[in-house]
Amino acid sequence: MDQKDRVRPVSEPAIGELFAVFAKIGLLSFGGPAGQIALMHRVLVEEKRWLDEPRFLHALNYCMLLPGPEAMQLATYAGWLVQGVRGGIVAGLLFVLPGAAVLIALSTIYLLAGEVTLVQGLLFGLKAAVLAVVLEALIKLSTRALKSRWLGALAVVAFVAIAFLQVPFPLIVLGAALVGAAAHLLSGRSDSDTADLADTGQAIPEWARPSWSRFIRTSAVWLAIWLLPLFLVQAALGVEHVFSQEARFFSVMATVTFGGAYAVLAYVAQQAVEVYGWLRPDEMLTGLGLAETTPGPLILVLLFVGYLGGARLAALEPVTGGVLGALVALWFTFAPCFLWIFAGAPYVETVRNVRWLAAALAAVTAAVVGVIANLALWFAIHVLFATVDERGLGPFSVAVPDPASFDPAAAVIGLAAAIALVRLKIGMIPVLAASALAGMVWLLA
Repeated sequence: MDQKDRVRPVSEPAIGELFAVFAKIGLLSFGGPAGQIALMHRVLVEEKRWLDEPRFLHALNYCMLLPGPEAMQLATYAGWLVQGVRGGIVAGLLFVLPGAAVLIALSTIYLLAGEVTLVQGLLFGLKAAVLAVVLEALIKLSTRALKSRWLGALAVVAFVAIAFLQVPFPLIVLGAALVGAAAHLLSGRSDSDTADLADTGQAIPEWARPSWSRFIRTSAVWLAIWLLPLFLVQAALGVEHVFSQEARFFSVMATVTFGGAYAVLAYVAQQAVEVYGWLRPDEMLTGLGLAETTPGPLILVLLFVGYLGGARLAALEPVTGGVLGALVALWFTFAPCFLWIFAGAPYVETVRNVRWLAAALAAVTAAVVGVIANLALWFAIHVLFATVDERGLGPFSVAVPDPASFDPAAAVIGLAAAIALVRLKIGMIPVLAASALAGMVWLLA
């Protein structure tokens, strides 16, 4: 059969069926990206047969290269592949909006009732368990990413840079990419830097074929959707207003979040806590714990950050300011994801076979391991010690905890959660629920 005739997916859904299926996926997408991707594979490949295995893996590999939540982008890619742009918008929004609505509701409860002893105990247990969750993520990523000594060394350099030299996360990502690309080019390998679009065995829709005119139109439209509200907010409120600051900040986050939410949280915490004053260090842990218990991508934790910033600094009624701040975070975090998919997906095979780019991304992933190690250290210090001082030692900045402020209850809950997750392989939701219950019992006692 001629390739031009093979323009239909394995099974073509109507838009109503697409809506129903991705609404179900959005409501059930607990367990982080691994669980979310497994859920989509079961539904889209095995049950509905909208994608075959090669096309699904082909799409996943592309989404893994992008900044932002790979599972949400995979959902957008799948919807776009079978129903064009409208299918991609439906799939991407339904993957995100249920969890966003739940997290905004939880943020409101935290804002209004965070000082209630029962709520404090729940959050105390969640924060201790989150330390174990981050540790588990660090172990899993390091075993996959650090496949050579030089990549391990790069992870150590990234850890020192962000933990002690306060180098911004975007510069670490850029530096690692340059090092990886240079190492590949200097190795003198003869791998081709280009490749033709490959036949994955499944029909490719006409709208998914590369077209420069479509690329330019798509990029212009989605850049306007993403950035025009940024300019309007700044023009209406001024560049120093909290909503303007959040719009700029989350736009930057959308372009540098390689490696997922864990990789960028240390940078978010550094900026949101120390530079902008939107929330306290312990509240970053609270937000992460809440995001872990909701459906959708973990990067939804940024809505909690935006919520508290808006509630406290927008000069509005707190809940109104908080909801608007969360919506600012939602828009500027996820609008770019649609741009990456709709503009870039037709060129996925070309991108996937550029060898020097693959080497650059491998280096970025190694650096992300170092960044997540810093996140684990930062969380551990602020969970286990009530008092932490920042001290300068030459060019280094070191967080020094007060031994007298050590919290043994947090240590016990965190250790138990780590054993449950890492050694006993118990699911994340049961571990978080048990930790929250333990925290409530401890404070009530």
